[in-house]
Amino acid sequence: MSQSYLSTLEICTRHAERLAWAMASLRARFPLSAETIQELSEVELAILDQFTARFSKLQDAMGAKLFPAVLELTKEQGKLVAFLDKLHRLEKIGAIPSAENWLLLWETRNQFAHDYPEDPVIQAATLNQAYVLADDLLRVLGHIEGFANNYL
Repeated sequence: MSQSYLSTLEICTRHAERLAWAMASLRARFPLSAETIQELSEVELAILDQFTARFSKLQDAMGAKLFPAVLELTKEQGKLVAFLDKLHRLEKIGAIPSAENWLLLWETRNQFAHDYPEDPVIQAATLNQAYVLADDLLRVLGHIEGFANNYL
């Protein structure tokens, strides 16, 4: 039971470390504008790709695997079928700070799926929002890890 949580946490931690690295590497470029996106070097574009990929992968892994593992760890799973019910239960027991905030993170991750290479204004707005919310994503991971440690 706790092995599932621990192995999932390890994956999430790897994504978080690489996300944090990409954020630090790009810090001087944010907030982005349509003009700065077009001025990015090939290396900066690769790091930006790393940022979007790790943001998405971390958000996916937490929602699909870590959250259910924490509910199982705490014996809270019950008959929660809908993801929104799981989010509200996680918030109620203190495992995550806010279900609403998590939905905003999920929505932001979904925006990456709609790449607008011909519209750097939309790209900049999406990336700027994600850059700010990435700190929230990392904080949620730290929060849920601290919470779950009480059950190991």
